[in-house]
Amino acid sequence: MKFTSQETIWRFETEQDILNLELNMDELKKLDAFAVNATARGNKVDFVSRFFAPKAGVDEDPVTGSAHCTLVPYWKKKLGKNEFVVLQLSERGGKLYCTDLGETVRMSGEAVTYLEGYINV
Repeated sequence: MKFTSQETIWRFETEQDILNLELNMDELKKLDAFAVNATARGNKVDFVSRFFAPKAGVDEDPVTGSAHCTLVPYWKKKLGKNEFVVLQLSERGGKLYCTDLGETVRMSGEAVTYLEGYINV
């Protein structure tokens, strides 16, 4: 599969293609893109994804809400629907429930707390 440096959504044929991805992070850093969303139709969900942002120091993000703000409108055009059940297939993985609301995307799902803190103003 050949990609140009401007592509940030890479669509693959199958969910298994997404699971099998082994990307060279040094090569990804050379792309003229902040990050790459790899996606395909899902077997038991609407679509699956993985998110890579090595330029930002994140080789692969486990579950990426912001990536789905791009992927949901993309799949809305492909599938002709507004509501999606999605799996991000990173090692940790996660299930998202997404709705395209036009100007925004609503997401829900289980979250993992990775940081707690306080801000004094």
